[in-house]
Amino acid sequence: MAIEVGTKLEGKVTGITHFGAFVDLSGGVTGLVHISEIADNYVKDVNDHLKINDVVTVKVINVDKDGKIGLSIKQAVDKPASESRPPRAPRPERSGGGGGERFGGGGGGGFNRERGGRPFKPAANKPSFEDKMSRFLKDSEERISSLKKNTEGKRGGRGAKRM
Repeated sequence: MAIEVGTKLEGKVTGITHFGAFVDLSGGVTGLVHISEIADNYVKDVNDHLKINDVVTVKVINVDKDGKIGLSIKQAVDKPASESRPPRAPRPERSGGGGGERFGGGGGGGFNRERGGRPFKPAANKPSFEDKMSRFLKDSEERISSLKKNTEGKRGGRGAKRM
């Protein structure tokens, strides 16, 4: 029997490693079930889920050119449609605007309402970037000059009077 991708087979666990488990399929062919394909939930240790000589149903998820066979236990289990995640309910509309529109004018400065952002509201008294920059430079120069006054006299640097 040829092993093809998508085929479900029975196999026996022949080896367990920290990264997965080796499963012997029919005719002495061995495939690997990676640790991420063992269960739907997080698997910290393969030994918590599988033991050597366990008979498991696996699904062939890939066959490499060099003969390596990738298997999955979690994909081999048929899940009922009701077990899948239900679709998310739409978010309730907030007051203050039409849902789904972009706010903030033509500048593109607003947030998408559907993603939970708030509309862009320019502040009335908010200083501009240039105002902030000039205030920063003024404060910075004042601090540097006071620092120079205090350190030059103590170290005997440039401009300090010597007696």
